[in-house]
Amino acid sequence: MKFFPMFLRMEGGEVVILGGGEQAAQKARLMLKTEARLTFIAPDLDPELAALVSEGRAVHETAPPDEARLAGAALVFICTGDPARDEALAEVARAAGCVFNVVDRPELCRATTPSLVDRDPLVVAIGTEGAAPVLARQIKTRLEEMLEPRLGDLVALAGRLRGAVAEGVPEAGRRAYWRWAFLGAPRRLHARGAEREAAERLKAAIAAGGAPDAPSAGTLALVVLPQGGRDLLTLRAVQRMQEADVIFHGELPDADVLEYARRDARREHLAEGEMDPVRGAVAAGEQAVWLLTEAPDAALRAALPEAELVPGVGQK
Repeated sequence: MKFFPMFLRMEGGEVVILGGGEQAAQKARLMLKTEARLTFIAPDLDPELAALVSEGRAVHETAPPDEARLAGAALVFICTGDPARDEALAEVARAAGCVFNVVDRPELCRATTPSLVDRDPLVVAIGTEGAAPVLARQIKTRLEEMLEPRLGDLVALAGRLRGAVAEGVPEAGRRAYWRWAFLGAPRRLHARGAEREAAERLKAAIAAGGAPDAPSAGTLALVVLPQGGRDLLTLRAVQRMQEADVIFHGELPDADVLEYARRDARREHLAEGEMDPVRGAVAAGEQAVWLLTEAPDAALRAALPEAELVPGVGQK
């Protein structure tokens, strides 16, 4: 991974756009969605950018930037339309130590601009390190179809309720509460336009101390790893790993399979024949996944009768 994906806080920061034409306008339209201050540095501006300046939404400077001028910028876009000039400005930005993007020149960039699915405050960024922007746009289109247009409003509501959930829902039940909020009735109600009812359901569940259909005990999923590689994991297997509080495993043929687990899920290695940690996690009310390299035998199934078996593709 050459470029690490990260969201930058733009509130109060300055975004400097070096250029005054259409490419600069494209970056300006993107940055106007943020709370950053915009500065255009170019001899002249096209009418769209000039209008932003006259409206007080951006500042225009004409003096060529040096390292000192760029050093305090939160982000710099370089798009003069002149390849040689862009390359020279990239050297200035690099020397200034700032985060910068050279439009259509990924080999010069410190940062690349992802394709965005915007459901503010929910934002999905798709990047290909500048190698396949057309593919990024295709993926963006699919995600736009999957995520309802007003989903961001539900996310914002959840943000406002986080403090109340922390106070009113016991820690052991909070993940189940949020799972219900975004996979259950509140999400469905909100998606069809019943925002008020969705909010009432969320608040009523907080008052009741948790989600109405939250499991009263822990769960265990036995996920059988497919022989052909992790790409043969089923959707259910990936879902269970994403939901798990703890992932148990022995020696794994492909350690990268753990990339499918939640980042904050505990990972515990089990010695052969060891089972007590698994039972303990379930007894403690945790959502557990045990990764197996082959289908469980009759003895294991008998020892864990409540466990859900999740085979891989082509397995039973």
